[in-house]
Amino acid sequence: MVLVQVFTVAMLLLSKLALNTGMRPFVLIVYRNLIAAAAVAPLALIFEREMWKKLNLVVGGWILLNATFGVVLAMGLYYYGLQATSATYSANFLNLIPIVTFVIAVVLRSEKLALGKWPGKMKLLGALLCVGGTMVVSLIKGRLLHLWPAHLLKYSHTQPPVSATGVHRMVAGTLFLCGSCLSYALWFIVQVRLAKVFPSRYWATMLTCLLGSLQSFVIGILLSHDRDEWKLNWDLQLLTVVYSGVFNTGITFVLISWVISRRGPIYPPMFNSLSLIITTIMDSVLLGTNIYLGSVLGTLLVIVGLYAFLWGKGKELQLAAAAKKQEAQQRRQGGDEMA
Repeated sequence: MVLVQVFTVAMLLLSKLALNTGMRPFVLIVYRNLIAAAAVAPLALIFEREMWKKLNLVVGGWILLNATFGVVLAMGLYYYGLQATSATYSANFLNLIPIVTFVIAVVLRSEKLALGKWPGKMKLLGALLCVGGTMVVSLIKGRLLHLWPAHLLKYSHTQPPVSATGVHRMVAGTLFLCGSCLSYALWFIVQVRLAKVFPSRYWATMLTCLLGSLQSFVIGILLSHDRDEWKLNWDLQLLTVVYSGVFNTGITFVLISWVISRRGPIYPPMFNSLSLIITTIMDSVLLGTNIYLGSVLGTLLVIVGLYAFLWGKGKELQLAAAAKKQEAQQRRQGGDEMA
């Protein structure tokens, strides 16, 4: 999971650089998902040869919906938000995804919030801290922290004084990132349904990437008719596309699946705050992004809230597993007495 967070940080920084050189977000999404599909295809053919026979219209509909929320909306809105803000700022919203998913699950009644017990209270407290921390990062700057003398890359990222245009860009970027969080949350809920009708890891990922790339291509063509914007040269843009597709979809997918099979679904999100810390440091050291006291305090609130939420969720899962085990033992004892 530490390796996954390192991959994520590198992707954020490379994507920010590529977008700032003029690369269109949907151009990046199209090429990234095509490479991701090519990276996952061998795994599908090796480990899930027979799964393609289970494809039908219902499965295709869920995969299409999966691609719409997970690729077109989630990635598209996130890249536009990243383009308007910074890698550090956008990384805060990655930590809000579990919270937004939880809130939507409560609204849809697929998740219960037991406020009468400590795990439920900790989940609510964690959600409030994460939201409050994000608001602090967004609205409060505070004192500028001079942590290191200069950035390492000769990259023109000197931040001008705050102007009306800068404020509008930050507001628009925040709205894009909030929409991305909502899309990611809905994507996770769709994945649960997709896993029931089509229990495949690699085929579902490959087809989702292909359909998402196709949808993104159509939207990208509508937004931009310049053919030159779709050309990739041997430069930073090509590196960003290849890296994002192979490492952040192919290898990361395999690593997370491996971790979940051994540590459970709660384990991976616990490391999201690590990517936030690494991104903040690297964004400042390499790209020269200013770090303010408000950003540090808000980030700490987000991290504390995330761990509080995950602790409460983990305790709920433990209590549910213990209750299920006890019920099974009682049934077994009842059967023995009847025998």
